[in-house]
Amino acid sequence: MSGRLVHIGFGNMIVAERIVAIVHPSSAPIKRMKEEAREGGRLIDATQGRKTRAILVTDSNHVVMSAIQPETIVTRYEGEGEDARKTEG
Repeated sequence: MSGRLVHIGFGNMIVAERIVAIVHPSSAPIKRMKEEAREGGRLIDATQGRKTRAILVTDSNHVVMSAIQPETIVTRYEGEGEDARKTEG
């Protein structure tokens, strides 16, 4: 497996290049998407039993639930990318 990993909480990581969207779980369409993923066996629960605060959608149509705020995940995504660029240059 190659690619940069993004920490999504509790020691769980996801490949950054596979993320299509990071959204809040509160809207009805997102709740429907989460249920469809659960029924289809494409739901990954990375919350460790805590409240879902972010939903990540991957290019393989998997839905990942995280207990970390979407803004925090985006900051980690962007920050880790900057760190990698600094070490390359």
